[in-house]
Amino acid sequence: MVKKKRTYLDVYREYLYSGVKLKLWQKVGILFLVVVISGFAGWVWEFILQEIDGGFRALYIKGGNLLPWINIYAYGAILIILLTYHLRQYPWVVFVVSAFATGLLEWFAGWVVYTVGNGTRYWNYMDDWWGVGSINGFVCSASAIAFGLGALALMYWLLPSCIYLSCKMTKQAFLGLAVGLFAVVMVDDIVNLTLKNMDLPTAMNLYESWGWKYR
Repeated sequence: MVKKKRTYLDVYREYLYSGVKLKLWQKVGILFLVVVISGFAGWVWEFILQEIDGGFRALYIKGGNLLPWINIYAYGAILIILLTYHLRQYPWVVFVVSAFATGLLEWFAGWVVYTVGNGTRYWNYMDDWWGVGSINGFVCSASAIAFGLGALALMYWLLPSCIYLSCKMTKQAFLGLAVGLFAVVMVDDIVNLTLKNMDLPTAMNLYESWGWKYR
């Protein structure tokens, strides 16, 4: 008897209701892919917001890496999975928990940068037209809602899609893809952080020399 191949819908149902049984290499690869894709999605989101806020007069960008990737979005994605994986059958709970948790993460990250950096701010919602309900400029109601919606995309599209890939691809191919992308992003992040701490030119300086504007 020929064993029926699992379709995406089969894997999705299993993920949603009982949980897919994964091997360690699959879990590691899935985590790496989520980190890379979430950081990239965050970069795209910031790019769109800055272009709208800047009136499309120039190329505005946020983030400190050469590659289009912002690390705090990757951290937020990991936090969301840890907090809501066992709540995934209840989308509204996932939304509420994620909006609160990521909002708290954003506020804490902004406060740490501001405190340690003697008033340094990487973002300030008090300067944005959509920053309603801003708390010290570090977080606002609109950002928390956006992160909550992003959490729904993460838990009900990105994560199950990565799980499906790990089930369909060979171990070597899947790990090659996941580890390769993760390694490139991490090298970029570490190098730029090191250059910044040594007061040397970073990716931000390079992009600015090309006419991009950082905010």
